[in-house]
Amino acid sequence: MSLGAFSKSQPLTLGVELELQIVNSDDYDLAPVSGDLLRLVKKHSLPGAITPEITSSMIELSTGICSGYGQALSELGQIRDALVSCAEQLDVSLCGGGTHPFQHWKRQRIFETPRFHELSSLYGYLSKQFTIFGQHVHIGCPSADEALVLLHGMSRFIPHLIALAASSPFVQGEDTGFDSARLNSVFAFPLSGRAPFVQSWDDFGVYFDKMTRTGVVAGMKDFYWDIRPKPEFGTIEVRVLDTPLTIEKAAAIAGFIQCLARWITIEKPFKLSEDDYLPYTFNRFQACRFGLDGTFVDPETGEHRVLRDDLFTVLSRLDSHASDLKAEPALQYLRREIAGVGNDAAWLRRVEAETHLLPEVVRRATRRWHG
Repeated sequence: MSLGAFSKSQPLTLGVELELQIVNSDDYDLAPVSGDLLRLVKKHSLPGAITPEITSSMIELSTGICSGYGQALSELGQIRDALVSCAEQLDVSLCGGGTHPFQHWKRQRIFETPRFHELSSLYGYLSKQFTIFGQHVHIGCPSADEALVLLHGMSRFIPHLIALAASSPFVQGEDTGFDSARLNSVFAFPLSGRAPFVQSWDDFGVYFDKMTRTGVVAGMKDFYWDIRPKPEFGTIEVRVLDTPLTIEKAAAIAGFIQCLARWITIEKPFKLSEDDYLPYTFNRFQACRFGLDGTFVDPETGEHRVLRDDLFTVLSRLDSHASDLKAEPALQYLRREIAGVGNDAAWLRRVEAETHLLPEVVRRATRRWHG
């Protein structure tokens, strides 16, 4: 299979995808009714799209191509409101969070599409364990080479993004000790992790041809990288984020990523190197395990910093770009959260400590999502 051409897109445009939990309104366990929900929501005229996911207790929404934070927030609000209205007709609720706190994977059902059944056949029980929920953010790139440069520049901020978005402390009724346990399920897949360090589309094509010749991959969808190019869209896709508990948080994170992309593109604050990836796995683990309190190792200096502190430094460097992109409210939202409750994993743990009931944790999370 040929890699094909990299589509042109407007630089720094945004697209947001969110995978959501569908839960019963009585016991707040997952409800396998995505097919019914999709049929109802088709009656609504909405921006973007709403599609099934691999198991039938999940649903994915996506915005259209957005100019920035404000448009993304508006479109997410329209889609959220329509989905919530349809869910209430089915007596179910929707919520964010990277994992459902107490569902059991073996009870999940594969959604009826050929691709999902093909994945189930290939990955076995991992397919049902992939009942996890993430946010993906696309950033438009004017050319393929610029997309790869941006991908590698953005990669040093993967731990910051994981820590900000972490919302999956509970798995199958247990506190895992991780802020983002969801990513442990992603890392189980053989083609997860980081993209190869190539900075031209020609070199990437050589790598892709070698991989397809092995028969290991058939297309870009087979790569589960933390950030991957999407040639058909003309974007890079950031994939490490847990689904936040609110659309406001999801839009703020997307706005932050857009500001980061503009800063990296215009100011070129560091020179790219394969050595940037030396602390990559360590940094990613720290963010998953400890969230904002995790350790970040600077790939240039080797200095160790707390992710929370480094995020404040990064945010301060983005102020002028946020002003130009009209994304100041996004950065202000994130500053308030970092200085306050922390991330959504901390909020979920706080509710569990107060109530000692995971169904009540989910109930309160649905109220936050429903707005």
